[in-house]
Parts: sequence; C-alpha cells; structure tokens
Amino acid sequence: MKFLDIGDVSARSGIRPSALRYYEEVGLIAPASRHGLRRQFAPEVLLQLKLIAMGQSAGFSLTEIAGMFGANGTPDLPRALLHRKADEIDWKIRELKALSDTLRHVADCPARSHMECATFRRFVEVAGKRGATKKRTRTVKRV
Repeated sequence: MKFLDIGDVSARSGIRPSALRYYEEVGLIAPASRHGLRRQFAPEVLLQLKLIAMGQSAGFSLTEIAGMFGANGTPDLPRALLHRKADEIDWKIRELKALSDTLRHVADCPARSHMECATFRRFVEVAGKRGATKKRTRTVKRV
C-alpha cells in the first residue's frame, strides 16, 4: 500500500499541515507510520477528511465528529444524533427563510416608512418573540 505523507494529504485535501496535526492530536485521524519525521497516512484519510468537513458544515463540533469514528477510523454514525442535527438545520432553514422574506418585503415595501407598514411591524413582533424564546432556551440548556 502506498502511503501519503502529510504534505501530500495537505495538497490533496486543501487542509494545512498544522490542522492535520491538530486533527491527529484530538483523535480525528491517525498516521499509519512515519518516514523519518514525516507522518505517513493511508489513502483512506482523504475520505475521513471529507467526512470531517461535512460534519463541520453540519455544525458538529470536532469532539462530536471524533466520537463518530471507530478505533480504526471507520465511521460509526449515531443515527439519533444525525436526526437531531438534521432537525436543527431544518429549523434554521425555516428561520433564515422567514428572515429572507422579511428583508425582501422591506426592500420592496411601497410604504413611505417601514414603521408605517403593518406587515413589517408584524415581522418585527415575530422576530422579537423568536429572540426572546431563543434566549430563554439557551439559558435553560446551559443550566
């Protein structure tokens, strides 16, 4: 099997060697061997790095992602956690869609002043309630 040194992995993945060393330190990836002082990785590390990037894009922490890899680096994806994260993303999409609709309305509203627009004032009320709910939820989660 041909191993990739850390420079090759960096070039192919676009991830800096310092980040690769950090990923190794926190247990996300592991070198297969060393050639002198240079870390050597199995080609499968490129797939692991893609999975790590996908996990980060989904909002998982590196600690959560590390817990999704078995001892040999094989993904062991906890379905319940994935469902919860998908639900969070769906909620965020709805929230962003509502914000987008609000901005479009404000941009296109024929009212002389936005504060004179009943629709805009309704949007502001809803946003205020969401913000208050979000703050209470965060406080409860931290306790």
